[in-house]
Amino acid sequence: MRNLFRKAPPYITVPGRARPGPAAESNGSDSLWVRCENERCRELLYGREFENNLKVCHKCEHHARLSGRERVSQLVDEGTFAEHDARLAPADPLGFAAEGASYRSKLSEATSKAHEREAAIAGSATIDRLPIELVVLDFAFMGASMGSVVGEKVARAADRAADRSTALVTVNASGGARMQEGIFSLMQMAKTVTALARLGAAGVPHVSILVDPTLGGVTASYAGVGDLIIAEQGALVGFAGPRVIEQITKQKLPPDAQRADFLLEHGMVDLVVHRRDLRATLSKLLRLYAGVRRLSEVCAETAG
Repeated sequence: MRNLFRKAPPYITVPGRARPGPAAESNGSDSLWVRCENERCRELLYGREFENNLKVCHKCEHHARLSGRERVSQLVDEGTFAEHDARLAPADPLGFAAEGASYRSKLSEATSKAHEREAAIAGSATIDRLPIELVVLDFAFMGASMGSVVGEKVARAADRAADRSTALVTVNASGGARMQEGIFSLMQMAKTVTALARLGAAGVPHVSILVDPTLGGVTASYAGVGDLIIAEQGALVGFAGPRVIEQITKQKLPPDAQRADFLLEHGMVDLVVHRRDLRATLSKLLRLYAGVRRLSEVCAETAG
């Protein structure tokens, strides 16, 4: 009874719990709350709302990273994605090991983390019933570094697109070449660009989408030679990262020097698109391509 008239607290208290981590660390569908990973925001976000918003912060518009499978689900018509080359897995041609960790152990760790056999997911699908060949890189698998399997999947997708006269769409996020494969990794730059040259000769477009982050050998090869290059809003894109550049040049880079809007202003990309608009933008571009191709065929028939 003596506690009956004790003043109630001004708010409900909840038993102590660990502070929510950044969205990149706790953005799974089972997370009740996530915190925006943008250091200038750090907004606390309701997990389900965050997922429904394609992992974009409603306050600052920061785009958190998506997995490769989430990218596929976001972009293509439901139930249309048919994966190709899913069984391709990297070998260890150099028997690479550094600081006591072998390449094979790193691959095993990456597979457990990303639930993928490799960084690239490739397949055929449709966007608003328009057929495409699609390659998506999953940054969770060894930073989506480009090794022999990634290069092979990109090259095969380009060949399929050329054979079927369907546009190739690549969604790229990468830390660069995979050092554990040495020259075999470096060779993928030439290999993928050569495949895209064949695609271009067939008159079939390659739409390259650059998401955060796209760096190194991927930027310097197939991701940088799209017929149309789209950067997702806020994406970091370059060859070396800003910290490395500043260390080497001993100069401070301009604010947001390698971010999407800066690249658009300086002619390095063709469009900057918000994640929610990416599918609709691709649909419009694919319809435009289909219309131009049909017009070319009609003109050829008329001339003949």
